[in-house]
Amino acid sequence: MTVLYEDNHIIIVNKTVSEIVQGDKTGDKPLSEIVKEYLKEKYNKPGNVFCGVTHRLDRPTSGIVVFSKTSKALPRLNDMFKNKEISKTYWAVVKNAPKQPEGTLKHYLVRNEKQNKSYAYDTEKPNSKLAILHYKLIARSDKYSLLEIDLETGRHHQIRCQLAKIGSPIKGDLKYGAERSNPDGGISLHARKISFIHPVSKELIEVTAPVPEDNLWQALEAIVK
Repeated sequence: MTVLYEDNHIIIVNKTVSEIVQGDKTGDKPLSEIVKEYLKEKYNKPGNVFCGVTHRLDRPTSGIVVFSKTSKALPRLNDMFKNKEISKTYWAVVKNAPKQPEGTLKHYLVRNEKQNKSYAYDTEKPNSKLAILHYKLIARSDKYSLLEIDLETGRHHQIRCQLAKIGSPIKGDLKYGAERSNPDGGISLHARKISFIHPVSKELIEVTAPVPEDNLWQALEAIVK
């Protein structure tokens, strides 16, 4: 975990692929607890430290996660995420680039709780939810392409599922059709940028998360620069 931004109300960290945002059945220590320990130590706080979870990021995904440091900011941030007042940009590495260098994907997603997987359809199905994202090809290496993605909706596994649907599964994402896993067990999806109006100070906050320390990520990022 690396701290990217911090003030009195908010702390924004760069999550690695192995970290979980909230506790789950694995019993592994969640990022929320790691942040609490960091705050306790940094500010020498006795007793319990407040750290509110405002949104989630899939475990195999890396990048930006926002936590609230105060009970005042937490409900405001939760509402901002819910009302799409927070702009999030993702980077995804795929082997098969989409046919068009940029475009909008619109599908109807049905979530299967048992499989922890979503399925994308071109037409509406029972219990389906509309999923919309915008993508742009921003870099290419010999074998892989880097896509920049802006979400219009926030559905379960949306980017993973929609890219797989058009034949461009994310590198390392076995669940959605990648040929092989990544050495670190994660997938090459990174929550790259976030921007929003601070819920308390009303200032514009813009944060960019460095890409993972991996040769392919570094090479693709260098092409973008």
